[in-house]
Parts: sequence; structure tokens; C-alpha cells
Amino acid sequence: MVKRRIATLIAFLVTGSLATGVPSPRAEAAEPGTGGASPSAGSSALPGIDLDTVTIPELQTRMADGSLTSSALTRAYLSRIKTVDPRINAVLRTDPTALRQAAASDARHRRGDTLGPLDGIPVLLKDNIDTRDMPTTAGSLALAGSPPDTDAALVTRLRKAGAVILGKTNLSEWANFRATKPTSGWSAVGGQTHNPYVLDRNPCGSSSGSAAALAASLAQVAVGTETDGSIVCPAGMTGVVGHKPSLGLVSGAGVVPISAEQDTAGPMARNVTDAALTLSVLSGGATGRQEDAARALAEAAERQPGSLRGKRIGLWRLPSLGAEVDALMSRTAAQLRKAGAQVVEVTPPYQKRLGELEFPALLSEFHRDIDAYLATRKGPRDLAELIEFNRAHPAERTCFAGQELFEQALAAPPTTDPKYRAMRAELKDLSQRSIDETLAANHLDAIAAPTNPPAWTTDCARGDNDVIPSSTPAAVAGYPSLTVPAGFLGELPVGVLLTAGNHQDAKLLALGAAVEHRLDAWRAPRYLPTLGDGGPR
Repeated sequence: MVKRRIATLIAFLVTGSLATGVPSPRAEAAEPGTGGASPSAGSSALPGIDLDTVTIPELQTRMADGSLTSSALTRAYLSRIKTVDPRINAVLRTDPTALRQAAASDARHRRGDTLGPLDGIPVLLKDNIDTRDMPTTAGSLALAGSPPDTDAALVTRLRKAGAVILGKTNLSEWANFRATKPTSGWSAVGGQTHNPYVLDRNPCGSSSGSAAALAASLAQVAVGTETDGSIVCPAGMTGVVGHKPSLGLVSGAGVVPISAEQDTAGPMARNVTDAALTLSVLSGGATGRQEDAARALAEAAERQPGSLRGKRIGLWRLPSLGAEVDALMSRTAAQLRKAGAQVVEVTPPYQKRLGELEFPALLSEFHRDIDAYLATRKGPRDLAELIEFNRAHPAERTCFAGQELFEQALAAPPTTDPKYRAMRAELKDLSQRSIDETLAANHLDAIAAPTNPPAWTTDCARGDNDVIPSSTPAAVAGYPSLTVPAGFLGELPVGVLLTAGNHQDAKLLALGAAVEHRLDAWRAPRYLPTLGDGGPR
């Protein structure tokens, strides 16, 4: 049922984007030479195509009529990686078979035998997602040897859907679950990823490379992973779209874990339409023949594009993120009201208790789940050996030295312990109630909150400044959340995070597309070296 709803949504979004131009045309980048700016990230050797703003449906239309090939699109992105990525350090490696994958897609397009909406579309993968033909390191030198034996289940789905696996992106090492004061976007394998908007600013973690690569238009879509905030925070901080799906909608097999109780992979894109199309593949849908997609499109063509009129949205302000962020949320709420939505202020309950319980539960779950994963790979066989590896390799300590979370997880109670079980049961109950009760009491379609503060400066000695509570309820409950660009504070993007009930991914994406269209908040990065006044730290 969930997959059928998503398939219907996909057709709806695709038809809407083709018929109405959603997302709306976006602002051009600043002219070269202004404040250290680069030429538009969308510039490419593809006539009539702006990589910043083009959507998957538009690309598929061009590939269907023969005016574009996947090979040309893939070459354009590989060229941008070569020329732009040295400034942001988001892509660890490109797949040497990418152009062969694209050529196979071109042959299918010529035969009229395509595999679905992602056929021929270049995709980047976070480097904690197993690929049989490229290393999968989680950013750690401990896994930098032989690739895994098999693809992650989601990679198998992407390949069956004809997607071009373009390469792997940098990440916060071990998905930011190693040290108590990590620096997001840093790994021993890849070094530091930079925020494309202001290069000395942080991209947030841990899907930092995936988000930064999309902001710089180095691929059409990317896949990130989240335990709590690791898709939505980097997406918000770099001005792109990120969707954390409902737990279990996307298989976690072959993804380096923190906790099976919260981990999920999810799509990241420059617009909600592309995120929804990517989710349809990651979740196992939209991999049928092109004629099936055509029938769905024909059915959706009779429907009117969605709007915000009559929608009820709860605004969770989170003033702890600062007065400027709060003022931006007020402006966001005003825009949504002007579009016909009803916005009421809410405060989801039980947040303090969730904060007390989540981390201890994750420690026990990480020990269990990382031991199981390491047993499938060459290198350290369990967490204890991984701790010893880090002690023996100074390169693992060049940004920050600590591995306190590893050590605490090693000493944590096992997941068979009754106290742990009670803790996780309480977490699940309170997190789900915090969302369900808020939605029901206020008759809401979704809860909206700031996704992120403006990006802080990257500083290995200090570590992150990332106490951002908006992602926690959905992350712990296993419910879906979606961030779309809300606006800018100076040069730095801020997102608005939408949260809905369990397995309401399709409704959330449809709502997110309407919010995205109304706010129209995206603008291309200018790759500024720093901010003249220093800005927020």
C-alpha cells in the first residue's frame, strides 16, 4: 500500500513538474569575480540545460526525444567533479564504469526499452553504502582495503532501475559516531568537505559529501543515510532537499550501521520531484517498464497540481537556534499562510526525555550492529579491534583524536539487557506519541521546524556546534521527515523541516513540493572563501 501511494505521488509530481514548471525557475548565480564567486554551478557543455535547475522528468523527456544522452549527461557531471570538486572536496572517487553504464542506458533509450525514471540518471552514494566494485570505507582507513563482496540492497535497486552510479561521497567518519566532539564532514579517508556557499563553513554531518556535491551540481541526485539528522541537517545547511524515509521503507542491508532501530538511507536532491523519484527506486517501486510509468502519468494528468490551501501546519519554533532563525521561520509561516495554509504554533512533548534516553540506547545498538557488519568485511572484525586500529594509526587522529563513543559503546549494556530494552521501548513510545499527539490535537498535516542554524565555521580543535533538536522526534520514532530550502541568513542557507506520521512519506513529499514551490528559496552557491564580518561561529 505504501509503495502504491508513492507510485501515485511520483506520477503526480512528474506531471506537475512538466505541466506547471515546478520547481519554479531559480535565481542565477552571481557573476564571476564578485566576492570570490565562481561561475554558475549549472554551467555545462549541454546546450539548453542548466544542471542547477533541471529535473529528472525534464532530462527523461530529452533522452526520450534523442536531444540528450545519458553519456553526455554523465560526462558533464564528471567534468564538473573534476573542475569544481577540488574546492569543496565532496567526492571521494568516481566509478570507472560510469560511462559504460550510461552507454547501456542510451541503448535502452534508443530501443524504447527504458527501466524507469532513473534510467540514465547519475547518482552519487555516501561512502557507507556497500558497492562491490568500489571501496566502502565509512571514512575510515580500517575499511580502505578491498571492496565489499556484494552491493547494498539499495544499490542493487538503483542498478536494476538503470541509474548510473557516478561515485562515492565523503562523510563524517563513522557517520559522526566516534568522538564526543567530532568535526562534521571530516574523515581520515577523504579529509574535510567544505560548504559550497562559504568554504570555511561546515556542511553538517554525516551525509556531508552527498549534500555538498548536490549544492555544487556534481550529480543529479545522491543517497545519504541518517540515524538522527544526518540527511536533513547537511541538506538544510547546503540548501538542498533531503528526505529521511519512514523506518523500513528503504532496506538497510549493506549499509554501515549505527542502529537498526533508527538507521535509514534516503534521497537527497535539488528539488522534491527528484527526491520522490529516487525514493520510488530506493523503496523498491518504479522499476517497471516505461509503459507502466506512462499509464501512471496519463492517469495523473487529469489531476490538478497540489496546493497549500486548506493544509494545517504546526510551527515548532525552536528559539534556541537563535533570533535570526526564528525570524526566518516567522517569514516562512507568513508565506505559507498567504498561500492558504493554516499555521499554528506547537511544541511537541517529551523532548527532554527523548534527549536523555536516545544516546545510551544508541551505544548498545551500535556495539551490536557494528560487530555484525565488520564480520562481513576484511579488516577489524569487531568494535574492540576497531578501537585498537585507531590507536595504532595516527592518520585517524589528524583532525580530532577522540573515539570516546566507540569506547563507551564497547562498555555499554548488551541489547539483551532488560534495562536497555525498557529504554528503547520508552523511546519508541514517547517519540511516536510526541508526533502523533501533536498532529491529532491540532488536526495537522505536518509539523514544521527549522532544520538547521546557519553553518558554523569548521574547526577541528573546537568540533561541531550542532545541537539541533528538530530531527530527533522523527528519527527516534522512525517517522518520515523532509527538509526544503526556507531562505538565507546572509550567505548561508537554512531549511524548514517537515515531519508527518508513520509511513506518510507520499503525503509529506507532496506537501513538501508545494512548500518548496511557494518559498522558492534556492539560489546557487558562490564558493566564498569566508564571510567578511566573520558571521556566526
